[in-house]
Amino acid sequence: MSDFHFDRRQVRRNFGRAAGTYEKHDALQREVQSTLIERLDVFPQVPEVVLDVGAGTGRGTAALKKKYPKAKVIAMDIALPMLKQAKQNAAWLKPFSRVVADAYTLPVPDHSVDVLFSNLCFQWCEDLSRLFAECARVLKPGGLLTFSSLGPDTLQELRAAWATADEQAHVARFLDIHDIGDAMLAQGLKDPVLFTERYTLTYPTPRAVLDELRGLGANNADADRQRGLTGKQHYRRMLDAYEAMRTDGTIPSTWEVVTAHAWGPPEGQSRREGSGEIASFSIDKLRGSRRKTPFS
Repeated sequence: MSDFHFDRRQVRRNFGRAAGTYEKHDALQREVQSTLIERLDVFPQVPEVVLDVGAGTGRGTAALKKKYPKAKVIAMDIALPMLKQAKQNAAWLKPFSRVVADAYTLPVPDHSVDVLFSNLCFQWCEDLSRLFAECARVLKPGGLLTFSSLGPDTLQELRAAWATADEQAHVARFLDIHDIGDAMLAQGLKDPVLFTERYTLTYPTPRAVLDELRGLGANNADADRQRGLTGKQHYRRMLDAYEAMRTDGTIPSTWEVVTAHAWGPPEGQSRREGSGEIASFSIDKLRGSRRKTPFS
């Protein structure tokens, strides 16, 4: 369990406001997306249903539709303005559906999805048990889950700079690769494979880092974040501390990216929920499965 919680309404607002600027700032997202798309080759079948969860402006969804032209490809995002922007990335000959949805409650039937794809969205879901239980629910047995998320070293320079100014949480916190892997296994996802990579992006000034975060909608949405405006002195102190980290003429910003894939559990495999376990079967599997017990 994480020791922090995100304000889901604030997450939605942040990304909704960033819909018009997102693609000006998504260089890292596109780089990670290309890695995830390449790794889809581990899935040998031709999928019928593909979900892109946290689709944003739909660049990844368009790439999925190009790779799987015969599949029903669905872009899902928590922010309606993002999905409105995604319409421009849906090719006329290769359209995809767009649905407003939260990753915690995907509006699709049990065991109906062949490929569940998510690029740099799951870091906004701190309740990993709930998240991966939902992934396991919607995946067909043997279906592929592939995703990327952000690790705890992301924005470590900005976090350290703010720590010199005050003790408030100004930078979002993210979960460790080990927590992610454990949660995947606990919810019955099969044979998870996880990687972690660090990217160092460079900027001309500390303010440019903050502008990038705003442009992406990646502002702090921690439920315990300080409300209201930050004092000018604190803000100035943070900028000065970050400026002191300038290296080779640029301001560094670390992004720790976790990528992973796993497989949908076989039908009937139990998964944890609260203090108990749940196993699910199709009604057809249950029909005729009861055996009569002879009387002694």
